[in-house]
Amino acid sequence: MLIREKAPFVRGSLMLISFFVLLSVICSPMFHDEHGKALTGLQYADNVFNQLSKGSSYFIPGVREKVETVKGSIVTITVPLKKPDLLPTASMVLEKAGVQSVTTQDNKLTFTADLGVLLSSVVDDSDALYHNDENKVSAKYNGEKALKAASAWWYTLMPSLKELQKQRKIREAEVVDQVLRRALEPGNNFFSIEPVKVSDHVLLLAGLLIFYLVYTLWYGFSIFELFEGLGLAMSKPKGKRG
Repeated sequence: MLIREKAPFVRGSLMLISFFVLLSVICSPMFHDEHGKALTGLQYADNVFNQLSKGSSYFIPGVREKVETVKGSIVTITVPLKKPDLLPTASMVLEKAGVQSVTTQDNKLTFTADLGVLLSSVVDDSDALYHNDENKVSAKYNGEKALKAASAWWYTLMPSLKELQKQRKIREAEVVDQVLRRALEPGNNFFSIEPVKVSDHVLLLAGLLIFYLVYTLWYGFSIFELFEGLGLAMSKPKGKRG
């Protein structure tokens, strides 16, 4: 190895070594979550950002208002289920939601319901999941797992969007989409995570972002110094001589 400049090479080496030493510390279980589970620094940071994200993703009140606009709208929909094993659960959640009729045939589900009443049931389940109350959902569906019930709702309502659009029920389809994206999806994805507000953790969030920025620059400058020590630093090309 040909070292052209010893000083920058030594600085770059020390910076790179210290970078990886700190990385090994970050990847060790040095933190704990609210349940006492050991977390690495990366898992802790991921958990913090998930909590902050969940705290900013509660749209249930607004979704309930949207659902009110389609109460009294009777729809009949036939949808294929991508997961046939969910057919019994899908039938049950629909029946518990008060549909007028529900039948299954060849991995397809056909139901007639007041869309507003049906979606209100979905929002109630989503709200319970958002607040980590799986027992409430499970009790509603005769002991069925809460996340399985949520999955049944998802695979029933997603294909319902196209069916409603085919029937030119655009307003109804838009409300279903709102329920899926702003109620059911956050409730399911953030289940078991404790929500926190950004305003309550400004210093922690700022500290994590600043550390990420400094740590990234740290690695970049260590590589830059190493290359300079090896004589690979960038320089302006000399002008052509006449």
